[in-house]
Amino acid sequence: MIKSKYIGVLLTLLGLSACNTPEDILPPVNEEKLPELTAGSADFSNYISVGASLTAGYSDFGLFIAGQENSFPNMLASQFKKVGGGDFLQPLVNDNTGGILVGGTPVRGYRLTFNSEIPGPQPLNEFLEGLGAPVPPITTEAGINIGSDFNNFGIPGSKSFHLITPGYAGANPYYARIASAPAATVIDDAVAQQPTFFTLSEVGANDVLGYALSGGDGSDPITDPATFNASLEVLINKLTANGAKGAIANVPSITSVSHFTTVPHNPVPLDGPTADLLNSMNGYGAYNAGIAQAYAYLVANTPLTQEMADAEIAKRSISFSAGPNNDLVIIDEDLRDLTVLNPALINLRQATADDLILLTASSEIPKGIGVSTPMGDKFVLTPEEQTEINNATMAYNTSIEAIAKTKGLALADLKSVLDEAATNGIAFDDFFLNTDLVFGGLVSLDGIHLTARGYALMANTFLKAIDTTYGSNFEASGNLMKAADFPISYAPTLQ
Repeated sequence: MIKSKYIGVLLTLLGLSACNTPEDILPPVNEEKLPELTAGSADFSNYISVGASLTAGYSDFGLFIAGQENSFPNMLASQFKKVGGGDFLQPLVNDNTGGILVGGTPVRGYRLTFNSEIPGPQPLNEFLEGLGAPVPPITTEAGINIGSDFNNFGIPGSKSFHLITPGYAGANPYYARIASAPAATVIDDAVAQQPTFFTLSEVGANDVLGYALSGGDGSDPITDPATFNASLEVLINKLTANGAKGAIANVPSITSVSHFTTVPHNPVPLDGPTADLLNSMNGYGAYNAGIAQAYAYLVANTPLTQEMADAEIAKRSISFSAGPNNDLVIIDEDLRDLTVLNPALINLRQATADDLILLTASSEIPKGIGVSTPMGDKFVLTPEEQTEINNATMAYNTSIEAIAKTKGLALADLKSVLDEAATNGIAFDDFFLNTDLVFGGLVSLDGIHLTARGYALMANTFLKAIDTTYGSNFEASGNLMKAADFPISYAPTLQ
């Protein structure tokens, strides 16, 4: 983050000995008077938010009171209240640990905090233990239902179809706390609050994020666009059934955030003897020889040409050298399967700049993962997997834009905002935000969710879209969120 630029203003004092006439006195500065805030055609008297973790205020790999208080819907509600909006009730958790219990057992641990000694993010409990400080207990129990009369239905972890699935409380502890009944749906509980205005955000984000966070290993598949579209229609039809107006956000390019861009593809420093050992027949030398032999067989016995074989051999051959920037060894399931010729020839290659190494790999690389032992699929997004994510995201956004137009809803273009932040950085008042981990100011310590300042930028994106669609004037009247009012980190001492 670039620090705020404070501009000092130097005033010259008028001499008291001068003639005290009107001409000798500086005229007052006439500041431009901003227009009075108006809601336009929107009715904010009962605002309901529906979505997933961003809607909930999730940050630093946890849901905690301070984060919820800085959720973007809570920010929106504070502005809506100036033009007839009512109270905005959130299902606050019990503490600032970031964790949640099911039957007394943590299913989500402590939030992350920054440890300058590492340097980097560290679970709060480990950080406090290292200081010899007391560790506060996790006290939020999913099994204790606190009712469903809330305005914020942001359910961390939920995909599009989860929001319309009966009984989802049995699969999600965050919804279990507020579900009106075991067989209830998130959307029906939200609509039961009779909203006059709503926001629907990050619907579709988790539909691709689960796949991305698992490295595209197949354990958490991408939601089929047809399923997403059908779910979206149900959500919007229910939210607008009684005449409510609202705003919907599109899906950002999730792989542009720091969880996928922080760890380089070539982070391995090696000395000469270690590089020689890895290249020897006791290391990857035997693999390289086996690859060459397998392709020689394929050229001789299949339509594969020597030119094609040479290109694949070059892609799959593994080589290390003395120096600081050796490429990781990864598993790539999209390579040609050679195990039918030799079971030892699994799909290995070295990573390139086109691969995205997940943040979770950072703790595994020092253990030799990606060097002496290949890095598993769950730690890497290959170009082919990235294409799958991008194609699904584009399909989701096509559906979102179409239904927003059909229903006359405001469309918050979060994708463009995040793309700009990831590519060039983005100005927010006197601050400059980007998607770098820790110091970028936009993305929290988990590399996925936003900081409080990031949520303020998100709230402004909604307010501007609402102005455009409904004729309100939050921007023109000076009623956007101010960057300086919101932090980029939370103290480990929060109770």
